[in-house]
Parts: sequence; C-alpha cells; structure tokens
Amino acid sequence: MPRSPEEQPPAPRPPYRVCFVCTGNICRSPMAEAVFRARLEEAGLGALVEVDSAGTGGWFEGRGADSRAVSVLEEHGYASGHVARRFLASWFPLLDLVIALEEGHLRELRRLAPTPADAAKVRLLRAYDPRASRDLDVPDPYYGRREDFEKCLRMVEVASEGLLAAVRTTIEERAA
Repeated sequence: MPRSPEEQPPAPRPPYRVCFVCTGNICRSPMAEAVFRARLEEAGLGALVEVDSAGTGGWFEGRGADSRAVSVLEEHGYASGHVARRFLASWFPLLDLVIALEEGHLRELRRLAPTPADAAKVRLLRAYDPRASRDLDVPDPYYGRREDFEKCLRMVEVASEGLLAAVRTTIEERAA
C-alpha cells in the first residue's frame, strides 16, 4: 500500500559539488582535487560532497596528471588517479562551487558563466587561506622544478582547510 505524503521519507539532498579549475587540468587542479577529497574523507564528509577538476583549456584532455604532480601527491599520501578535461559552461547549473587556482582562471570562468548566480559560484582557492597575502594565485608549477610542485601542494593544503570549513558550514545550513 502506498504511503501517504506525511509518511514518505524526505527526498535525499543532492551532494554538494565542487570543481577545481586551472589551465590544463594536469597540475594544480588535480592536486587540489586530491587534497580536498582527502580532507573531506578525514572530516567524514566524503559522502556529502563530490569533488572534480577541469582546465580552462583542452590541450591535455584524456591524459593523466603531470608525472611530477602525481609523484608529489603520492609521496604525501594522496590518491592520484586523474584524467584531464576541459571545463564547460553547461556544468555551472550542476555545481555549487567552482574553485579557480589563479586570477586569470577566475576571470575566464566568470565570463563563461551563463548567469550572474553562476558567476558568483566562482572563487579563488587561496581566498580560503587566512594567511594568504594580496596575491591569491597558486603559481603554475608546470614549467618549474619539483620544488615548485611541492610549493603548490603546500599552498593547496593550507587553503583546503579553510575551504573545508566553508563547505562544512554550507552543508550544515542546508541540513537545518
């Protein structure tokens, strides 16, 4: 016998969705995706938040992450499975937060956004780092050395703590 509307369980809330975006989706954004996914799991929020990454350009679509990024991630205990892809404007309605790794990505993503509400979803990752200076870019390590990938990882790790706090607050507000 069908249940009355009062007896129906509440519809499950869709997961909160976050997408990290850099230039080619082979260095910074896959690192940010891996770190943030790990932070969510540690916080017990892995089932409530979906994390992804993409690039503003499609030069590396279908390829894995840069081997230096993979090496640094794995040495620090992060999972590193990844396939590069390009960010599409059609994704905006499906996402709650689009995290740019530098100011150029922020501008490009906001121009790409179909609505002002979608543009408002785009934020800089280091804006979540209370110790960050006025320069909120995560420098691109691609043309650098291994140390540049290590530096990128440290910046991502610190900012991910603040991002985690913000996402947790949003999830709690949604549940209330």
